[in-house]
Amino acid sequence: MRTALYQGDGQITVADRPAAAPGPDDVRIAVAYTGICGTDLHVLHGTMDSRVTVPQAIGHEMSGTVESVGAHVSHLAAGQRVTVMPLLWCGECAACTSGNTHICQNLDFVGIETPGALQELWTVPASIVIPIPDEVPLRDAALIEPLAVACHDVARSRLAAGETAVVIGGGPIGQLISLVAQSTGARVIVIEPAGERRSFAAAHGAQVIDPATEDAAALVEQATGGAGADVVFEVAGAGVTALTSVDYARVRGRVVIVAIHAQPTPMNLHRVFWRELEIIGTRVYERNDFDRAIGLLAAGSIAAADIITDVLPLDHTLDAFHRLEGGDAMKLLIDVRKDAAS
Repeated sequence: MRTALYQGDGQITVADRPAAAPGPDDVRIAVAYTGICGTDLHVLHGTMDSRVTVPQAIGHEMSGTVESVGAHVSHLAAGQRVTVMPLLWCGECAACTSGNTHICQNLDFVGIETPGALQELWTVPASIVIPIPDEVPLRDAALIEPLAVACHDVARSRLAAGETAVVIGGGPIGQLISLVAQSTGARVIVIEPAGERRSFAAAHGAQVIDPATEDAAALVEQATGGAGADVVFEVAGAGVTALTSVDYARVRGRVVIVAIHAQPTPMNLHRVFWRELEIIGTRVYERNDFDRAIGLLAAGSIAAADIITDVLPLDHTLDAFHRLEGGDAMKLLIDVRKDAAS
């Protein structure tokens, strides 16, 4: 089978590799589409080499159909359309035993610690395979994983209908958070310096602010009658955006840290104290977030066709990474199917 392999040193090559046979509790999936994201870019740049066994297929946003199942698997069958929730937890640590398996202290992220979905046939434990309904095309279904991230972020924020949310950063996750937030009945303001991303957010129902030319804090206050936003999502991941995120929140507002800050980052704790703000961490997702994401796609509530910029064949995987790195796309998918044109 053809596989796109991360080789280290910023390189990905496509090669023929033997397909892993499913064990008794496994499922082998004929992968249709695999999305690439910022985490995959971190892998390509070598910042996760301590977690990746090189050479290795990566990728964790995907859709496909069941090709075969292990002897102990009875709830899935060949031909069934599926996606994967790419988390493997130990079940024994303090996080797991308290019901927070998604942030297991020994978590393996499938596609990093173990091989990912940039291969024609992908064998994974049946426990992480999730059926998708016929109403969701396989192309759109490759968005389920990042959309589940956004659903988890919004759920953690406790955002309610009629509230105002500020989203700092209009990349793919920021746009998905905006759409999920609007689906709850909230008003959304997106702060984003890139014109194309502001245009995308505005075209999909959000008010937009250019922080390079506008006083974002003043405009948020103006839009909220001087109160500030009920919820602020920090998605940009920059030191300055973390520092200023609290400036947009109302008294007893919630500031949700979505972006990964790899190093300790300053925050205006006086503002947190003065307004009794909540700072909420959020990481990956839970199973109900996948169910919510699938439901939104099935109902047509998410503009999947607009979010997916392009689909490239497996042979062009490295080109897709370079396009994403250059900011030339919102979301790129790799068509992994054997008969995909190259």
